[in-house]
Amino acid sequence: MFLKKQVLLFVILLFSHVTSASTLLVMGDSLSAAYNLRQEVGWVSLLENQLSQSHPDIKVVNASISGETTQGGLSRFDSLVLEHKPCWVILELGANDALRGYPLQQTTKNLEEMIQQAHQVNAKVLLIGNQIPQNYGKRYTEMFYGLYEKIAKKYQIAYLPFMLEDVALNKSLMQADGLHPNKKGQVKVLQNILPYLKPLLDENNY
Repeated sequence: MFLKKQVLLFVILLFSHVTSASTLLVMGDSLSAAYNLRQEVGWVSLLENQLSQSHPDIKVVNASISGETTQGGLSRFDSLVLEHKPCWVILELGANDALRGYPLQQTTKNLEEMIQQAHQVNAKVLLIGNQIPQNYGKRYTEMFYGLYEKIAKKYQIAYLPFMLEDVALNKSLMQADGLHPNKKGQVKVLQNILPYLKPLLDENNY
């Protein structure tokens, strides 16, 4: 009888441990999908490795896809939220919209809908902005860069203006295409993100 109780207690504790894990969902494009690199050297995998030591109860789900637009992300987002019920969402999308010349109003609408869906499950959102080359026109590039800050202020969410700060113009940290960080650059990208992410994790007493 005592043995059965011990086994039952062990199962309960094990089940509690498994179900207590909290999920961090990363929704991004090639910048978060380790484009042209092994997945394990991408910044999301580096983050996962770091959290496995400092925050072992956090599970990282990387739903990033190279070439993804905000429309594509939005079409997948609701099912991902329902499946994983994230406590945190890192939203890094929009660059491909701009590079394809999509209307910024639609990009804004798509990002806002994903933020609203995240808030419906009480997930905290870190919005990551981006920049595009000036050859797309000064007005368009400035409006694109500014839309992220406007969204962040509207929804009162954490906001990182540019994840490639001190990376994008450093050839030693970029791949030959000049658009994506190399292995060393991925480390710097994570360093840029962590100061904005850690306060969100701390809010949940991690």
